[in-house]
Amino acid sequence: MKAAVVHAAGQNPVYDDFAEPTAAPGENRITVTAAALSPLVRARASGAHYSVSGAYPTVVGVDGVGRLEDGRRVYFMLPRAPWGAMAAFAVAPTTQIAPLPDGLDDATAAAIGNPGMSSWAAFKERARLKAGETVLINGATGSAGRLAVQIARHFGAKRVIATGRNSEALRSLAALGADATIALGDDEAALEDRFRSEFAKGIDVVVDYLWGKSAERLLVAAAKGLQDDAALRFVQVGSASGPNIALPSAVLRSKAITLMGSGLGSVPRDKLAADIGELLQAAATRGFAIPVRTVPLPDVEQAWGESDSAARTVFTISDR
Repeated sequence: MKAAVVHAAGQNPVYDDFAEPTAAPGENRITVTAAALSPLVRARASGAHYSVSGAYPTVVGVDGVGRLEDGRRVYFMLPRAPWGAMAAFAVAPTTQIAPLPDGLDDATAAAIGNPGMSSWAAFKERARLKAGETVLINGATGSAGRLAVQIARHFGAKRVIATGRNSEALRSLAALGADATIALGDDEAALEDRFRSEFAKGIDVVVDYLWGKSAERLLVAAAKGLQDDAALRFVQVGSASGPNIALPSAVLRSKAITLMGSGLGSVPRDKLAADIGELLQAAATRGFAIPVRTVPLPDVEQAWGESDSAARTVFTISDR
C-alpha cells in the first residue's frame, strides 16, 4: 500500500510503499480517507515526542477518518505501530474508534479530532469544568485554541478570556465566544498586571497551550490576584513557547492553585476515544469552526514543510 513513511529519526516522511496491516483480535482494519497534520504528528514523526517508541521505518499519523469493512464511517486514534494514520489502511483497537455523525464530512472530522480533543479532555477529564465558571485559554489563536474557545462555551463557561500574539486573530475570537482578549507582548510587567486584574475578577480554569514566559506570568499573577477563598485549576496542554518555566515555590503555597497536565499519558486511551466521539457529535450539531486545507497524500513531502498556521492540513487518501 502507499503511505507517508519515515525511514530514520530526523527525516521527513516520504510517499512510499509499506506493507499492509492485518487486524489482530480486538482490532479493526480501517480504509483511511483522511488524516490531519498536527504538532503532535510532527513531534512523533521526528522522534521527539515522549510517546514514541523510536522504531523505524514507520508510517506517520496519530489519528484519522475512514471506513470499517462493513462500510461504517469512523474516527480512529493511535493506530498500532508501525502503521500510522497517513496510509491506505490502518489498524486500531475497537476501544480507540468512534462513529462519525452524518453531518460531519471526513476532512473536517479529521481536522477537529486532535486539536478538539486537547481542550475537550482538559475541560472534562482534568479540570472538570462546571457550567458558569470562567476560563482563560492561553494561546487561543491557533487551531486548538480557537476550538477551545468554542468548546468552553459548549460546556457552559460563563466567561472566556483568550490570549495570543496575533492581534488580528485575537479580534476574530469574539465571534467564536471570547468575552475578552489579552495580547501577549514583550513587556512582562504589563502583561502580569493585565493577568492579575483578570484573576481579581475570578478565573476558575486556565488551559495553557504555550507554557514558557506567558505561563510563568499567569501563575505568578494568579497567586497575587486571586481572592483568598478562590481556587484555580491550571491545565497544561502544549508547549509552543518553550518546554520549561521558572516557577517560584511560593506561587503554589500562596493560593489554592492546582497544576496538572492533559495529554496522551494523563487520560486513558479508551476514555480519550469516547471523549472524541462526544466532541465529533457536538461539532456536527454546534458547527465548531476550523479552517481546513486538503492535500492529496502523494504531496506529503512538499506539504510537510509548509506553514499550516492559517488552516489545519488534512491529507486525503485514495491510492491503495
